[in-house]
Amino acid sequence: MHTRQLQAWERAELISPSEHYSFETLGQLRKLRDIQANTRISAKNIRASFDAMQRVAGMRNPLLETSFVRRGSHLSFRHGGALMDPLTQQLAFDFETTPGRQLRVVGGTGDALARQANQVQNLFLQAVQLEETPTTIPLAVEAYQVILAIRPDHAPALINLGTIHYNQREYRDAEQFYRRATVADPEYALAFFDLGNVLDEMQQLTEAIASYQKAVALVPQYADAHYNLALAYERQGHRRRALRHWLAYVRLDPVGPWTNHAKEQARKILNTEKLSIVSRRGRRVKAAG
Repeated sequence: MHTRQLQAWERAELISPSEHYSFETLGQLRKLRDIQANTRISAKNIRASFDAMQRVAGMRNPLLETSFVRRGSHLSFRHGGALMDPLTQQLAFDFETTPGRQLRVVGGTGDALARQANQVQNLFLQAVQLEETPTTIPLAVEAYQVILAIRPDHAPALINLGTIHYNQREYRDAEQFYRRATVADPEYALAFFDLGNVLDEMQQLTEAIASYQKAVALVPQYADAHYNLALAYERQGHRRRALRHWLAYVRLDPVGPWTNHAKEQARKILNTEKLSIVSRRGRRVKAAG
């Protein structure tokens, strides 16, 4: 990798400037190198796709937690058995999949930890691809289980296993995998979001709200978490609390498929709820009407 390429990625804030790189950063550099070689997408557009995937899925590092496909000048990501364009929040057909594609190890190092990291990443990408076809989902489960035998704290594998159980309506099993993911990586917003979803399905609304709140605290731009949190608050009768998150969703996703519903809910609350106190330039005054 040329110094100027590393500097371009640093300017785009895809990596942090450093004299020494961790294994996680090396994995990210490898993924960026593959994107650069296979797509010729600019660092700026990679960053835009990266940020959008964080907002949509609450991921800490989409470049490491998913595989990618070029869609015009931006990236789509394979995640949870689907191919998503994070900028439009739409699922897409994948015409560029190469089954069994293996990633190369930077520098060809023989270090055992590097080999293990490479093995886990390849297994994860294969498992994600296996999830895309219903008949191969059992094989995906086996691949995730192999990953967890190597790395019991692999949060993305735990989340994807949880989602497989969730889609099969096996909510108790899904809950356990999501909870393990939150322990494995307490800063992984997607784990708390998914945990909130399964708790909601199990009618544990107070716990679900706590999980959604954690997801929003970790990633304030997580639009879907704001949406689900607003719904949960409304079901509890806390309409003013819901209002804040309806408005946050509209701000973060002004043209998304659920925006009209969020706008309508916010309008209803503003029309029917009397806000007794508002703040104006630091002074507290009575709200009109």
